[in-house]
Amino acid sequence: MSVVVLGYHEMGCTGLRALLRHGVPVSAVFTYRDDPDENCWFGSVASLASGAGIPVFLTESIHDARWIGHLRALRPDVLFSFYYRHLVRRTILEIPRLGAYNLHGSLLPRYRGRCPVNWQLVHGERESGVTLHVMTPRADAGDIVGQERVAVGPDDTAGELYARLNRAADVLLERTLDDLLAGRAPRTPQDESRASVFGGRRPEDGRIAWTWPRARIHDLVRAVAPPWPGAFGELDDGRLMVWRTSRQPPAGAPPLPPGGLATLGSRLVAGTGDGPLELLAWSAPGGRALRTGERLSLLVPAAHRPEVRT
Repeated sequence: MSVVVLGYHEMGCTGLRALLRHGVPVSAVFTYRDDPDENCWFGSVASLASGAGIPVFLTESIHDARWIGHLRALRPDVLFSFYYRHLVRRTILEIPRLGAYNLHGSLLPRYRGRCPVNWQLVHGERESGVTLHVMTPRADAGDIVGQERVAVGPDDTAGELYARLNRAADVLLERTLDDLLAGRAPRTPQDESRASVFGGRRPEDGRIAWTWPRARIHDLVRAVAPPWPGAFGELDDGRLMVWRTSRQPPAGAPPLPPGGLATLGSRLVAGTGDGPLELLAWSAPGGRALRTGERLSLLVPAAHRPEVRT
């Protein structure tokens, strides 16, 4: 048995650890160099693989001719993708004898594509999970091998959900690896009528539209809370970062127009499209104090992309 891993991020470490725990012979790991401009709060697949004596290859594109040739020379029985950031083309998917499999952070066929953890919280989902599926040239569209479900609390942040999904992924791999490597993994076609696809997200996607209902703002804030870049609004002198909010406004909160601010002692409340929202953790421009009567810009976010149905 020969296995090749394409992996990155904490989920990549989770997948590789599961293979090592099962004694699976990993012939090579293909991963990325850490981006110096990115907050790399997650574990290093490259370091984990190197420590286990596995050859590591840092690639910008797995589809370069030299890497395709190297993969063919390795003659893998199975290829795993654990949070590898690029879509893998048919040329590579046809190389492993027993197929290629991907670990995805949603209950497919919903939330195919990029940033599934964040998008699920943006949309206020109350259940999430991980899916192990057959890889095809279409992103996250192949037959399902197995799923592990997790509950999502109304105040869970993306970091909290991601940690829970990592634990779920470990459970899922523990349950499915033996059958998969023996060539007898179950395969259930996805229901295309339920499929949805989402694109990547940028820091600018954390901009809050204060005319939204407070529940929608609350969901955006927790979807991009640290270690992601955070949600924000604009004041006259700079950006107000919003790290945490409460669904329930404090007693005595005055009526406020969308984007209006009021202080209640040490507490801060912002007006939204359907009532006041308490900001539990925030950072003002220059670290200054905020005053009742200040207003946040009502600029409409330009980059909140809707889902794309297949």
